[in-house]
Formats: sequence, C-alpha cells, structure tokens
Amino acid sequence: MHLIEQLEAKLSEVLKRLGYDVPAKLEISNRPDLSEYQFNGSFNLAKQARKNPNLIAGEIISELAKEKAFKTITNVGGFINLTLSDEILVDYVNEIIKEPNLNKYLVKNKRILLDYGGANIAKELHVGHLRPANIGEALKRLFAYCGYETISDVHLGDWGRPMGLIIREIKERMPDLPYFDENFKGEYPTDSPVDVEELNEIYPTASRRAKEDEAYLNDAREITSALQKKHPGYYALFKNFSAISVADIKDIYDKIGAEFDLWEGEYSAEEFIEPTLKLFEKSGHLKDSEGAKVVEVAEDTDKKEMPPAIVVTSAGASTYATTDLATLYTRMERFKLDNIIYITDNRQELHFTQVFRTAYKTGLVPETTKLEHIGHGTMNGPDGKPFKTRDGGLLSLRGLISTVTAETRKVIKDNIAEEDKCALAEELAIAAIKYGDLLPNPTSDYIFDPVKFSDLNGKTGPYLLYSTVRMNSLLKKCAEAGIKPKDYLKLGSETEREIILNLLKTKAILEKSLNARSLNELAEFVYRLTNSFNAFYGENEILKQTDKDLQVSWVTLTKLVYDTNLALLNILGLKVPEKI
Repeated sequence: MHLIEQLEAKLSEVLKRLGYDVPAKLEISNRPDLSEYQFNGSFNLAKQARKNPNLIAGEIISELAKEKAFKTITNVGGFINLTLSDEILVDYVNEIIKEPNLNKYLVKNKRILLDYGGANIAKELHVGHLRPANIGEALKRLFAYCGYETISDVHLGDWGRPMGLIIREIKERMPDLPYFDENFKGEYPTDSPVDVEELNEIYPTASRRAKEDEAYLNDAREITSALQKKHPGYYALFKNFSAISVADIKDIYDKIGAEFDLWEGEYSAEEFIEPTLKLFEKSGHLKDSEGAKVVEVAEDTDKKEMPPAIVVTSAGASTYATTDLATLYTRMERFKLDNIIYITDNRQELHFTQVFRTAYKTGLVPETTKLEHIGHGTMNGPDGKPFKTRDGGLLSLRGLISTVTAETRKVIKDNIAEEDKCALAEELAIAAIKYGDLLPNPTSDYIFDPVKFSDLNGKTGPYLLYSTVRMNSLLKKCAEAGIKPKDYLKLGSETEREIILNLLKTKAILEKSLNARSLNELAEFVYRLTNSFNAFYGENEILKQTDKDLQVSWVTLTKLVYDTNLALLNILGLKVPEKI
C-alpha cells in the first residue's frame, strides 16, 4: 500500500473504534503553512452523530496522537491538520526505492483508443495541428503508464470533396497525364506527378477557385463521386499523392514525438458505411427527412435545440458524421474497446454529441463503452492573435519549430560541440513548444511566447530538461567517486522534506490527471518537484559532504527524483538529452 493509503487505513480504524464506520480520506492541505494533509470529515460525522464537529475532531486527535506517523496534529474549527513525522517519510522513500509501482496509479484490464492528430492530406501542418497531436500523445502515454492497453489513430482527413478539388486542379495543370485518359489501358505510374510543396499549394488554390467558379466546383463534385466509386485513373492518382503527403505528415509528427499505431482516415471507413447504415435501419432509428436520412438525437434534458444527425444527404452522399460512425463500427468490431477518446478543437463539440448519441441509440456502441470528446482551445502568439506568416497565412508547424529553435540556440552552453548544437537546439525548441502547450487547461486559448518559453530559468520545457540533465551529471560524478544510491538513512533538511512531500503526491497527481483527462496538473507538478530538488541542490554539496550516511541519503534521493522526472517527462512527451 502507498503511504497515504496506509495512513487512511489507520484513520479508518480510529474512526471505527470511535463508532464511526466510514472510510477516511486524507486531502492535501490547502494551507501548507498549517499542515501537509487534512482530514475534513468531522463535519459529516457531526451531522450523522448530532455532535459538535470540534468535539469529534478532538476525539479523533486523541486516538491519532498514539500513532508515530505524525509530527503534529491540530484541530482548527473541526478541520484536522496533520504533519507527517520524519521517520515515516524516511520509511516511505525506502519503500518506493524497492517498489516504484507504489508511486503509480494503476488501472488494469482496460483497452482505450485515442483519436488525435486529424491532419488533412495535401495540407501543410500548421500551428493549429499542434494541440490535438500534443495533448493526444501525452494522454496516450499517461493511460499507458497507468496500465491501460492503448491504441492510437491519427484519423487523417483523406477523402471527400477536398480530394476531388485536388484532382480537378491537377487535371487542369497536367491534362495529358494518363490518369485522365479514359482509354488508357496500361499500368498507371507509381510516383506522384506533384511533390509535397506543389501539393500544399494546390489544395488552397483549388478551394479558393471553387468558391468563385461554379463550373469548376461542379467538376470537382463529379470527380469526387467518381473517385468514391474507384474510378481507376482518379483512384491511382489519389493513392500516389496521398503517399507523399502522408510521408511528410509522418515526418512532422515524428519530429514532435507523436507516435500512432494506426494511420487510418476517412477513406479507411468507406467500406464500412453500408453495414453501418444497415445497422441503423435495423435498429429502427434511421428516418427520412426531406430526402435525407437522419437519426434523431435530441433529448428531453437538452437546454438548446439539438439537430438530428444527418447520415445520408438528400443528394445521396455520406457526411462527416457518417464517416465517424463507420469508423466507430470497424473499431468496435476489431478492438472491443472500453473507452474511445477524440481530441479536436472546441468547435466540434456539437458534431461529437450527435455522433455519440447516434452510436448509443442505434446500438452501434454498447453503453459499457465510454465515448468522450476532449475539446481544446487555440495557441496564439505574443500579441494574443493566431500565429501568422508575413503574408497573413497560418504559420506552419515547421515554421514554429524553426522560430523557437532560433531562441533555444542562444541558451546552449559553449561546452557543446558545434556540430551538436543544431540538433540540441531543435530538441529544446520542441520541449519548449510541447511543455508550453500542456501547461494551460486544454480547453483554454493561451499565449505562446517563443522567448519566454525558451528560457532555462523559468517554468519551461528547457528548464526541466536542463535540471534533469544536471541530476544525471551529478549521479555520474558520484558514481565515479564511489558514492552510489542505496538506502535513504536520514532526513537532513527542510528542502529534502519538501522533495519527499512532492514525491508523495505523485500517485494522487497521476490519478487526478487521468480522471480529468488533462495534463496541466502533471505539467505543473513536474515543475514543482524539479524546483524543490533545485532548492536542495543549491544548498548542499553532495560530493563534499563528510557525513557518509547523509551523503548516501542525498544520492539516493537524487536518483529517485531523477527517475521520477524521466518517467513524468516521458509521459509529457519531452525527450531528455545527454547534455545541454
């Protein structure tokens, strides 16, 4: 049992002896100047027993005073304030050295799929693509760390009218390609006729033209329809330009550490649309509405109008909702999931409400499978507005990394070889971007300042990496001097105590982050833990310490913080370099 669980068990025994057969819960104190933990249950017990809460708190304190676990126990208006003894903190450190899993929050036998990323084929990844990939990747790592079996899917936007528009524009620019020759009987080329840079320019051009040229738009619609019916030439062209686009998207995601098990998308769900619609029809919930087919999803508790989910348009086409529902169909068939989480921006909340209600109502997904949508806000520049290029377009993700790399290059020390500085600067830049993105509540918009978030001395990714690298360097120097982590023998200072109290909160923070589906608490916690160690490091010179018991204790504590930092930074997707 984790120390806090042990103390809660002791407190429960005390309550039982006093005639209160209820479980006890210790809370981290909201008044650290008064205590480290609190028991706030006296008020509920007072209502049940019809007694004064001060009296009940006094009874509990009289019993707890017999325990050696607490240095001080006080009653403030019925709130019981508890400060842990040095002895129990020393024992706790030695316990987690031997059994690190005591500091983990673990869930067993659960399988979860996380749908994040959502990049669109033939569109360059821009700053707006950062948050879903970054939050989703960190959540996946958190779930995996806590014992879940995880599956991640990038869910590409790779079907529908955008593909028709791209093919229409390529057809105009290169009409002699065999893809457009209805009499062509040979093998189509296996290479794309356009490169990534051209492809990234083609879609926005086609999209703008379609808004102004009705004939052009109608051509694109016809091409889209033919593509979805697997027109040989259009389909071959689609596969070719998709391949180079996906390779480029993978390269960027690899750079920011977003790793996906599945590289599927809207196209992958196409063959499952028909069985999905048949299931809806069989359920009795598929209705005709002005030529379209819909599923009514409004509920009596809705406070505003909830439109039906349109799954087939009046023109006979499938919709974004249809694709997501068909994707759900195949995911449940293949993976038998306990939970599915979608990470997109806040604007898609209505869409996912309709999709989830349709899935449950039609029996596509059992009630035992939890469907969740986590919406996120936007990342803005120092001026509070979305990051833009000089010509007014959205800044590319590569452009953002380059901008921040220019800042992190300035903080690298001269002892790093010149040839290594560029790669290290980019690593620090990515850490700055990712940590800065995880610090705010995911649902909020936030301001990212490349200069501020690249600082080695602030609440930043580079600060955390630098501090963790310094811990590792210290451990190596100690090992060379024959000082190795072993047992934690004695608590020598208040700064040590602060470190241990932070370590003690690890399990609770992991649980809170997992249940809230949010990384900002964890991001804050890693900073607090690192800060507490740096305060200790600034006060003590381990290599010069003459008290050998204290010296071994300090090395042991350093190793524990280092290992904890590595684990938590890995959850956040921050890669720790060898040196900075």
